[in-house]
Amino acid sequence: MELESLGAYLKSRRHRVTPADVGLRTYGTSRRVPGLRREELAQLAGVSVGYYTRLEQGQTGTASPQVLNALANVLQLDPAQTAHLHNLARQPTTPRLVRPRPEWPQQRVLALLESLGDRTPAVVLGRRGDVLAWNRTGHALVAEHIDFTAPHDPARRPSIPRMFFLDPLTQELHRNWDELARIHVAYLRLTAGRYPTDARLAELIGELAMRSRDFAKLWAEGDVADCTVGTMHLQHPTVGDIDIDYQVWLQPDSPDHRLEVYTPNDTASADALRLLSNQVAGQQKPGAAARAEAARHLDR
Repeated sequence: MELESLGAYLKSRRHRVTPADVGLRTYGTSRRVPGLRREELAQLAGVSVGYYTRLEQGQTGTASPQVLNALANVLQLDPAQTAHLHNLARQPTTPRLVRPRPEWPQQRVLALLESLGDRTPAVVLGRRGDVLAWNRTGHALVAEHIDFTAPHDPARRPSIPRMFFLDPLTQELHRNWDELARIHVAYLRLTAGRYPTDARLAELIGELAMRSRDFAKLWAEGDVADCTVGTMHLQHPTVGDIDIDYQVWLQPDSPDHRLEVYTPNDTASADALRLLSNQVAGQQKPGAAARAEAARHLDR
């Protein structure tokens, strides 16, 4: 699947900003295009119409950070959207896709996961949303129908984006699936801007666009967002309804890997999570084994 270009992103965002949003008067004249015209955006950003047109058409070199920030200001982009704009501007016109080696979680991330024990559900995610590790309660919370040992084998690793759009059991688990689906797609687009040459990522996006109408529709909307905190309303098959907050922790030396931690946001949900953790308490804890497995592959 062909990933997004700087010009396509600029055009889609330009169409979302009305003259009224930026204080322009139209005096009742009819407009043939949604949002701002190219000349209006160029004038507000302090660049020539010809230069901006070439940017949108992909006919000019890399724009300076100052120009990109000026465009982001007029387009009213938030920090994640602005970062995406800069990422797109840095990528080559025709990026050559390469196939990265399988990911393995960094030792410090695994140590942090183990320190949480099994009372606090947690999952370690790779750059494309693959599950690299999880504790027993994290597994039981988000994917108890999947083999617990699957993250140890790159060929069997669960993919959260695939599960979210292609697995009916995962869809049934989330009572606020529509809200979370939009966040998943927006974050995947941000990731695609960061890694435009990742063949595995391009294949994932292409697969989801082909197999899921919901994904294809959301991808076409062009939203971009980071995914660091939020709420999940679950209808869990074992312990019933749970409302939990998720928050993401990053290690500076492994920014691609995200430790996602889940905490209850009401008393009933706390009781449900306690019941879930008690159910898995007698099982073997995976922390040391997972770290040893990862260590064997860090130098691959």
